[in-house]
Amino acid sequence: MRHRDLCHLTAVIIVLLITWGISINSFDAQEKAKQFLPTTAPLPKCSLSKVCPPEHFALRVQSGAANIIGPKICFEGRIIMSHVLNNVGPGLNIVVVNGANGVVEKYGSLNIQRGLKSDMVNLTEIKPGRIVLTASFDDVTPKMTTEVREAFVRMGSTLIMSVKRRDNWVFAGTTGTKIKSLFEKRAINDEKTNIYEGWPEVVEVGGCFPRIQTDELT
Repeated sequence: MRHRDLCHLTAVIIVLLITWGISINSFDAQEKAKQFLPTTAPLPKCSLSKVCPPEHFALRVQSGAANIIGPKICFEGRIIMSHVLNNVGPGLNIVVVNGANGVVEKYGSLNIQRGLKSDMVNLTEIKPGRIVLTASFDDVTPKMTTEVREAFVRMGSTLIMSVKRRDNWVFAGTTGTKIKSLFEKRAINDEKTNIYEGWPEVVEVGGCFPRIQTDELT
């Protein structure tokens, strides 16, 4: 009787081991098969090198080249402003985005060269919680006032106060905060280092901008 029970137990163990072995081999085969099957993984947006993590927006802001080729502003895989789209102009080219839902609210150029007020945006009236993407084109300094510079300082800019004649400048910051922005670059106009005749190199910033976590965007 004991011998029969022992044989039965042994048989059960053998069956379990075989079943376990088959399941493990099947899992390995499935994992190896995945390596050769096409995937639907998301692709990076705005020509970034990687996909942005959750709760982040992909962006890339590129300045103009001299006074010939206009800037380019990309947000979440969409080119909002560019020379090709023929919607950029001399001065500061600006895109305003709702920082919570990623909706582009307005965009246009602020022609500081002629001292004209843009009808697309008054920098001092942009609502809190907005992401502001800005790219320079041509010389932005002739009529740039202290008020304009201070408006960008309040968005987190640390370079705008230093921007001089024919410098190239790009920036992405947030209204309603004075936290230093990590998305800002400036190319200094210097005849010793200028890439183009009388103009510095093109500058750009790109990366994953954190979504603004707030329940009230007014």
